[in-house]
Amino acid sequence: MKRTVYAPEHEAFRETIRTFIAKQVTPNYPEWENANQVPRELFNQLAELGATSFDIPEEFGGAGPTSFKFQAVIQEETARAAVSFGHYGVSIGIVLPYLLRLADDEQKQRWLPGVASGETMLCIAMTEPGTGSDLAGIKTTARLSEDGTHYILNGAKTFITGARNSELCVAAARTSAPSEEDRRFGLSLLVVPTDSVGFNFGRKLDKIGMKSSDTNELSFTDVRVPVENLLGEQDKGFSYLGQNLPRERLSIGVGQTACAAAAIEFASEYVRQRQVFGKPVASFQNTKFVLAECATEVAAAQALADKGLDLDDSGELTAADAARIKLFCTEMAGRVIDKCLQLHGGYGYILEYPIARLYADTRVSRIYGGTSEVMKTIIAKDIGL
Repeated sequence: MKRTVYAPEHEAFRETIRTFIAKQVTPNYPEWENANQVPRELFNQLAELGATSFDIPEEFGGAGPTSFKFQAVIQEETARAAVSFGHYGVSIGIVLPYLLRLADDEQKQRWLPGVASGETMLCIAMTEPGTGSDLAGIKTTARLSEDGTHYILNGAKTFITGARNSELCVAAARTSAPSEEDRRFGLSLLVVPTDSVGFNFGRKLDKIGMKSSDTNELSFTDVRVPVENLLGEQDKGFSYLGQNLPRERLSIGVGQTACAAAAIEFASEYVRQRQVFGKPVASFQNTKFVLAECATEVAAAQALADKGLDLDDSGELTAADAARIKLFCTEMAGRVIDKCLQLHGGYGYILEYPIARLYADTRVSRIYGGTSEVMKTIIAKDIGL
């Protein structure tokens, strides 16, 4: 179906990103997957393309207010090539908005120019070994020093994306005990340099997919964090953590729709070439029917995701809308990519083929950013149940 969501400037940017991927990413990608992370210089290269300065005010070296559609273009092009920019999307799409929304002028002057230039990448540390979706259960502590100049940070985090390739980490920690009325009270956000004394990297977790994006365990042992690195107000961190979730979930929906579309392209190319019983697999009615079903599912998801992009641009994207997009698009991607892998036969299970990478990479999309079950809860509440 014809798409109308993008303007000429988005398509021009698409060509730039597509060329960059073909020259700088695809030839090196197997090496990056084996290393379980992309090279740090990739982010400097992306900065040269203007891809790290979205929404950063011009006085801090950025591009100023920027439509999220430019980041959606990047997601579509990486999916098309079955590659990844590591934790780029986490840094610029998820963590940067916290700085833009919560940092004061002095903090912005310290942090944003480095982000815009690609010299500073960001990660966020929320999840703990015993605390996943229930962020009110966070046990990492940040105790204010007697002289009031710094916090002492202690605790452990897990499933942290991109920490080894980041210079700053936004850490959620308990600065006060929860109140009887509200167990969410008492959490704060601290911006912690990853080279701080006591900031320790634990295991690099070996995942099913997303091999080029490092995922780590972290621990904090008496890390001194200046009070000037408190993001927003003390003890109000829980309310901040949910503010960027609609865009994050839209982003996941956009990315998974693009992955499903790419899977159809890979499968279509394969079945035209593969011969069975003396004729192309593409000539069998089952093949045609399966791909027709997949194409229709992708078209429906694309319409939903594109509507979400327009709503985000106009500031009208709601939490329930984003939940619908994430739920439908991620579940659809799981179905479509599985069917496309099946059409590859045994070769679909071999990582040499991009469909295998898409299959492994897409599974987590129904978990991170809020599970499908959480999305259903949000949607049910929105319809009055």
